[in-house]
Amino acid sequence: MDSPSSAPVAPVAAPARFRWGLYTSVFLLLFLFGTETFLVSPLLPTIASSLATTEQAAAYSVTAYVLVYAVCAPFLGLVSDRVGRRRALLVGSVLFLLSNVAAALSDVLALLVVSRALAGIAAATAGPAIWAHISETTEDSARGRALGLGMAFFSCGQVLGVPLGSFLAGAVGWRAAFWAMAIGTLLVVPMLLKQIPASAARTGGGMGAGAVFAAWRHHALRKSLLVNTAFNAANLGAYTFMGAVLAKRFDLSVTALGLVGILVGVGSIVGSTAGGRLGDRARAQGRTHLPMLAVWGLLLALGIALTVWGPGLVLALVGVTLWFVASGGFVTDQQTLAGTAAPELRATSSAWLTSTMYAGTGVGAWVIGLFTDLSLATAVVGVALALIAALGGLMVSTQLRRDADRGPLIDPIGAPKEA
Repeated sequence: MDSPSSAPVAPVAAPARFRWGLYTSVFLLLFLFGTETFLVSPLLPTIASSLATTEQAAAYSVTAYVLVYAVCAPFLGLVSDRVGRRRALLVGSVLFLLSNVAAALSDVLALLVVSRALAGIAAATAGPAIWAHISETTEDSARGRALGLGMAFFSCGQVLGVPLGSFLAGAVGWRAAFWAMAIGTLLVVPMLLKQIPASAARTGGGMGAGAVFAAWRHHALRKSLLVNTAFNAANLGAYTFMGAVLAKRFDLSVTALGLVGILVGVGSIVGSTAGGRLGDRARAQGRTHLPMLAVWGLLLALGIALTVWGPGLVLALVGVTLWFVASGGFVTDQQTLAGTAAPELRATSSAWLTSTMYAGTGVGAWVIGLFTDLSLATAVVGVALALIAALGGLMVSTQLRRDADRGPLIDPIGAPKEA
């Protein structure tokens, strides 16, 4: 079992070599999860027409996936911490396969919504286990690169997977996109069996509510989760209205906005990989306190401001790219923290990151939606929350330094120690 990253470490001479081929199965699964998250939105008109319902009603299938994932992830993350990564990954993958088959066979909206809820449970079972598996099987000096590459594969699901799914839907019908997801998952399962050892990590301890919320009793993790909420209220909350803002500013067509979506994915990939490498370099120099968290918050504030207020389309698109470079880098740093601050809670902590991300997204979108001038609200609320997240990032780094002196604040079964 890895030791907590908050413990003092000696600088290492050079980053370890990362053997990414050993993680092909989980990276491909992350690609499929990234595709699944964004797959339905561009298909809504076609699905609504096929199922004789409205687009608003068809959108419940999106809500079902996100809501079930956000609610179930911390509890299922704890299951992964207790029963081991291999079991959680296999169960999650099989459920994911079945959910996409059910979606492809749906002839009424109710069945589609249920299938998407099942997909949310599947992703909530396997997702935290993936991040935990990557964290605990890579050396500390290569962990950031490994997690960053995983996040890049997830982002590729948006850049490549969603357009491919839309192409299939347009050529053969919307059900083909879900059949493709099912086939892709079926191909990944044998790779998981080969690459994830039966002895993949598990931790001892109970399964009660106290264990589920143990991450909130760890000082650094608690601050990190609060910062995650604020950051994504600015990041994804403002992103909810980014298309409307750009369309209003520059009279962009739906096709043009789709190309902007590619920039979003590319920025996320660049930020994820860069964030991982910068984090590994900092740890190689003995700096283990994630100093980049605050920088990502400042870069997010700049990106949102340029997107909404930048003079001319070119600067606005530069803003979009910087916005999601910050997003990718921040998520990678947060996953690194979740995987190292309390090794006995890796999957649970990662799951709480996703839940607070969705919570922050909902709060940010709700606050911005209260205003009639969406452009002004997106800029002011987004920039303000990004700056709050930057300040919170500094607080997390400070807490990590304090923890380095005091040692971990929770024991292996999640019970708080004396501070």
